[in-house]
Amino acid sequence: MARLVNRRGLLGAGVLAGAGAAWTSLSSSWSARFLRDRLGEWGRDVPAAPHTPAPATWDDNAITLAWLGHATVLVNFYGLRIITDPTLFPRIGVDIGPGSLGPLRLVQCALTPDQLPEIDLVLVSHAHFDHLDTPSLGALRGNPAAVMAWATSDLLPSRTYSSVHELRWNESVRVATGRGDALVRSIEVKHWGARLGRDVHRGYTGFVVEREGRKLLIGGDTAGTDVFRTHRRFGPFDAAVMPIGAYDPWIRYHCTPEQAVAMADAAGARVFVPVHHQSFQLSREPVTEPIERTECALRAERDRLGLNQIGQTLVIPA
Repeated sequence: MARLVNRRGLLGAGVLAGAGAAWTSLSSSWSARFLRDRLGEWGRDVPAAPHTPAPATWDDNAITLAWLGHATVLVNFYGLRIITDPTLFPRIGVDIGPGSLGPLRLVQCALTPDQLPEIDLVLVSHAHFDHLDTPSLGALRGNPAAVMAWATSDLLPSRTYSSVHELRWNESVRVATGRGDALVRSIEVKHWGARLGRDVHRGYTGFVVEREGRKLLIGGDTAGTDVFRTHRRFGPFDAAVMPIGAYDPWIRYHCTPEQAVAMADAAGARVFVPVHHQSFQLSREPVTEPIERTECALRAERDRLGLNQIGQTLVIPA
């Protein structure tokens, strides 16, 4: 009898495994496609970033930034160390303890957590897994202040923060750190903020960061919108960090490269810093298409394009 029960159990498990494999292979549902994508990444090597920043050499009397990948930018703003939407590890997605269950990077993050300087201020634009990555937030060095979209701070991992601030659009806070102060303002963008689909109460935002009379605009995630022309009143901006990828088929939530350039122009930004491309395959457009279209959109103003490869460093001219 025991053998019969075990045989039936094994047969049942085999039938379920076969049905699951068939469903994963054939279903057009989001969950099946997600599993197919993850299985397709099995064993794939992730190449190093083309460039490796050296933040220890940066001048504290300037604005220097490096694109680490996706929407993660490391900034030395006159000695204040800022990082935006940090995603530092090979995968993004649901934190399952030893790692994350989600997309694998196409290119490694340009700096590991251990290579980062101590962070004074972390900016988190919204709760999506590719922007609010709990392992990365937990791995930041130092005791940073966190400025976030409203109704997102409950997702922060347990660690020491010097302060935590949630901002709604047009609210601002002066953040005090051991390396000086910065004024951070929340600005309207066109996106959405739910992390799991049902928590639609969560906010989403862009930021304006001001220090020593100079200003950066951080676009977060946004679709094309005319609202950036109203942000001009908070400028002038030395640079705008703007998303340019994941628009096909997500055009309702992510702008095209041409729209990103137009929005930065409408806000009055001097330098254009494109992010949110080349790091993860989150959409259908070819990996290099967003930066190629951006270069075409700025072909008459090539000196305005801040960077185009992961790991590059830019010193914003005075």
